[in-house]
Amino acid sequence: MRVLLLSAYDAHSHRRWREGLVAAFPEREWTLLTLPPRNFAWRIRGNSLSWAFGDRALLERRHDLLVTTSMTDLSTLRGLVPALAQLPTLVYCHENQFAYPAGRQQPVRVEAMMVNLYTLLAADQVVFNSGWNRDSCLDGIQGLLAKMPDAVPPGVVAHIAAKSRVLPVPLETDWFMAEAGTVRKQPLTIVWNHRWEYDKGPERLFAALLQLHQAGMDFRVHVIGQQFRRQPAEFAAMQASFGKYIGSWGMVQEEADYRYLLQQSDIVLSTALHEFQGLAVQEAVASGCIPLVPDRLAYPEYFAAPYRYPSYIDDPAREGKAIAARILQWSGGVEGQGLPPLPDLSALSWARQKPAYALVLDRLARSN
Repeated sequence: MRVLLLSAYDAHSHRRWREGLVAAFPEREWTLLTLPPRNFAWRIRGNSLSWAFGDRALLERRHDLLVTTSMTDLSTLRGLVPALAQLPTLVYCHENQFAYPAGRQQPVRVEAMMVNLYTLLAADQVVFNSGWNRDSCLDGIQGLLAKMPDAVPPGVVAHIAAKSRVLPVPLETDWFMAEAGTVRKQPLTIVWNHRWEYDKGPERLFAALLQLHQAGMDFRVHVIGQQFRRQPAEFAAMQASFGKYIGSWGMVQEEADYRYLLQQSDIVLSTALHEFQGLAVQEAVASGCIPLVPDRLAYPEYFAAPYRYPSYIDDPAREGKAIAARILQWSGGVEGQGLPPLPDLSALSWARQKPAYALVLDRLARSN
C-alpha cells in the first residue's frame, strides 16, 4: 500500500503522531510532506498553494491512500491537484479551530475555521484524538453555520459526524518501560509540563501554589514545557514568589532528562483551558506520576473522578483552592490519604492502538 502523508503544521504532537504511524506500519510505502509549525495564518491557508506548485510531481505519483492532518487545506489541494481528487482520504484531527478559550483569542480565526470545515467535508474518513475534540468541533461548526445569513444547506454537521471516529495519538511503547509506583522521599514533587501560554491556565497554577504556600506545605514544583518570547506574566510572578520551591524551570532539552524528571516526580498537574487529548499528562502518568487534572476538556475520557478536581472555568482563584486541597489531601496534610494508585494507560500504547489504526487504513484503501 502506497500512502501519501501530509502534515501541514508539523507541531510536536503532529510530528509525533505521524512518526509513530509510519513506524507502526513499516510494510507500507510512505511518502511524506510536512510544513513547519510557524506563521499560523499563512500556513493554514497557504499549505495547499505551497504543495500544489512546490511538490506537484510528488503529489501526482500513484498512491493508494491519502492521510492528512486537519490543518491541511484539503478541499483546495484536491482542486489544484486533480490527481488527488479521487484518492481515498483520511483526515486526522489533533485539534479544531472552534474550541479555543473565549476572551483572549485575538482575532477570532473564522478563516481557519472554514479551512477546518471544508477539509472535513472533503475527507472520506475523519479521525479525532478524543471525543471532546470531535464534539466541540461539531458543535462549533453548527454554531458558525447558524450565524451565516442564508444558503446554508441542512445536514452538514450530520454528514461529518457520520464519517467520524475517535482514535487517540498513541504513546510509544517505551514510555511504559519505566518502573512506576516507586516510594519517593519528601517533599512531594509536582510537575507542570505544558506550553507557557495563557490557554494552559498559568494563573490557576499560581493560585494553587499560593494556597500550598499559605498552608505551610513543603513541596517542589517543576514548571517545564515549551517557552516563547512573550509569556503570561504569571510565570515571572511564580518564579519571584516561589523560588525556593521550584525545581526545574523552563524547557528540558534532552528527552532522557525529561523522562528522568517525570520518573522522579509524584504528581503531574494540568490547569489547561484548551486541551484536546493531554499527551503531556499521559506521558507523565506512563512514567509513574499521579495525574491531577480539571474536570473538563478531554480529561474525563482518560482519567476517573478521583484524579479530577472541580472545574471553575470563570474563577481561577477558586480552582486554585480546589487544586491545593486535593494536593494537601494526597500529601497527608488534610485527612491524609496518601497518593491514589497509578492509572493504567497501557491501552494508549502503539502496541494496543495499532489494530484499530490498521482497520481504518485498510478499509479506506480498499474503497479505492
